[in-house]
Amino acid sequence: MNMVNDMAKIKVMDELLANKIAAGEVVERCASVVKELVENSIDAGSTEIKIDLVEAGTVQIKVTDNGTGMDQEDAVLAFSRHATSKVKNEEDLFHIMTLGFRGEALASIASVSKVKLQTCMTDIGTEVVIHGGKLISVNPCEARKGTIITIDQLFYNTPARLKHMKSLYTELASITDYVNKIALSHPDIKFVLTNNHSTLLNTDGSNQLLKTISAVYGIDIARKMIEVESEDRDYSIHGYLSLPEVHRSSRNGMVTIVNGRVVRNQDLNRVINDSYHSYKPDNRYPIVVFNIEVDPTLVDVNVHPTKMDIKFSKMEELQTLITNMIRDALKKRTLIPHIEVEEKIEPMVEEKPIYQEMTLDLNRVAENEDYLVIEDDIKQESPLFQTKENVQTQPQVEDTKEKEERMPELYPVGLVHGTYIICQNEKGMYMIDQHAAKERINYELFKKQMGNPNVESTALLFPMTFEFSNKDFIVLKENLDILRNMNFEVDEFGINSVIIKRHPTWLPKGYEKDATFKILETLLEVEKDFTIEKFNEKVATMMACKLAIKANENITELEMEQLIQDLRNCDNPFNCPHGRPTVIFYSNYDLEKLFKRSGFELPKW
Repeated sequence: MNMVNDMAKIKVMDELLANKIAAGEVVERCASVVKELVENSIDAGSTEIKIDLVEAGTVQIKVTDNGTGMDQEDAVLAFSRHATSKVKNEEDLFHIMTLGFRGEALASIASVSKVKLQTCMTDIGTEVVIHGGKLISVNPCEARKGTIITIDQLFYNTPARLKHMKSLYTELASITDYVNKIALSHPDIKFVLTNNHSTLLNTDGSNQLLKTISAVYGIDIARKMIEVESEDRDYSIHGYLSLPEVHRSSRNGMVTIVNGRVVRNQDLNRVINDSYHSYKPDNRYPIVVFNIEVDPTLVDVNVHPTKMDIKFSKMEELQTLITNMIRDALKKRTLIPHIEVEEKIEPMVEEKPIYQEMTLDLNRVAENEDYLVIEDDIKQESPLFQTKENVQTQPQVEDTKEKEERMPELYPVGLVHGTYIICQNEKGMYMIDQHAAKERINYELFKKQMGNPNVESTALLFPMTFEFSNKDFIVLKENLDILRNMNFEVDEFGINSVIIKRHPTWLPKGYEKDATFKILETLLEVEKDFTIEKFNEKVATMMACKLAIKANENITELEMEQLIQDLRNCDNPFNCPHGRPTVIFYSNYDLEKLFKRSGFELPKW
C-alpha cells in the first residue's frame, strides 16, 4: 500500500504548466521575445522585418515580416510545444543552418502573454488569438503575404517575473543591442526598430555590410573600419575591424557571426582583443564585425537555450586564422590619428523620454532622414576609398598599393613643455609624445633581445645581491632557470638572497641594477598560465616604460632626429606598449581651418 502511494506522487504536468516553466529559460525579458520572433521571421525567408515596441516592449511587441507565412493548420500548431519545421530527425541537429530549431519559443511566449498572430501564405489569411496559453479564437483575416505577431501584456499572468523586470531604459537598450547585432549579421534584410513611434534603427537591406555598420554605429565609425577577409580549408572570414584609435570600454562592440548566427564565445573575443595588443590600451576593446562561414558539423549551437553560446571543434585553427588576419591588416596601414577640425551644427531635436534619448545617442541613429547614410557618402569620406586626388586630406590610412611608407619622413622643429616634439612635412604638422615614442623603441628592442638565445652577457666586477621575504624567495628559487636562460648568472646567496655575477649586455648602461630588480619582481608575479612569452612581454613592457625619456625632459634637436628615425624603424611606430598613440597629425587643411584661412584669399597688395 505504501508503494502505491509513493508512486502516485510523481505525475506528468499538463502542457500549460510545462510551457510556463520553459518560459523561465527561453523568455527571460522583452529582448528574449524580440529575439525569438525576429529569428522566426528570418527563418521564414523575410527580406523586410519591422519591430514596433510600446514602452520598451513591456506594453506591446509587434513584429511584422514579409516571409512565407503559414496556413491555418500550421498557424495553430506553431504554438504547440516542440512544434518546428526546422528539425525532423536527430541527424538534422548536426546540420543546423536555421536560427531556431527547438520549437519551444512560441509556446513559451504564448503561455505568459496575450498573443495575436496574423499570417498568410495563400489567398486567405489566418488570425490566431491566445491568452496565457489558452486558445481563444481562430478566424480568417485579410490576406497579406507574411506574418504579423503582436505580444501584449508580457508576463501579465506571472507577476513575480513582471516585478523583477529592469527599467524601461535597460529593457530598450537590451532590445536595441540585439536588433543592431542581428542587422549586422543579415545586411541583406531591411530592419526597422521603433519605440513609441520613434525610429531607433533603419537599415536598407542592400547587403552592404559597411552601410549597416554606418546605420548601427554612425558614419564616423564607418569611416574608420578596415575590410578584412581570410580563409583556410575549414573557415572563411569576412568583415570589418576598427582602426586602433577606435575602442570601447566593453567587449560589446566585438560582433562575431557564425553561419548567419550572432554568437558569444569568450575565446574568440580574447583572440580578437589580443591581436590588437600594443595597438590600444589593454582595458579597451575594438569594434569588429566578423562573419565566419564554416561547415555546420564543425560547430555546436545546441549548448544553451538562447543559442548564443557555441562550441568549435577546430578552435585553435580558427584562432590562428583570426590572429594573422588582424595583425596583417594593421601592419599594412599608417595608423596615425588624424585630428580633424569640425564645425558643429546643433540640430533641432524633439523632446523624448530619457530612455529613448539615451538609446538614440548610443546608436547614433536619428529620426530625420537627412541623417541616414548612403554608400557614396562613406566612400567619399572614408580613408578606405581614397584616391590620389584626395589622399592628402585624409592621410591617416593610406592605400598600401601606393607603396608609401607607413611612417612618413618627419622633420623636427621644436619641443613643447619638454614632452611633445613638433614635426612637419609637406602634408602638415605632427606631434610626437617623446615618452611614448621611446617606450615603443625600448619595448621592441628588449623583446627582440630577450627572444635571442645567443645574447651575450657581461661579468660584473662587483656582483649584485638582492634579498627577499621567505615567501618570495621560495617562488624565485623555482624559477631561477628562466633567469639563466636570459644569460643571468644567478645563485642562492645566504638566507633568502640571490647573487647576480653576470647579466645580459642589453641591459641599459647605468640602470643595470634597477633593471635586474624589476625583472626579478616581474618573475615573482607568476600566473597559473605562466609562459615564457608572457614573461618576456611583461619584462619588455615594464623596462620600456621605466627606462624611457620622461615627460618635461628637454632633448636636443639631434636627439629628436634620432628618436624619430628609431621610431620609423619599429614594427609598430604608432603606439606605445600600453596602446597610447605616439604620433598625432594635423593636415594643412585642418590648420587652415583652425586659423580661418580655409576658403579665404589673402588680399593682394
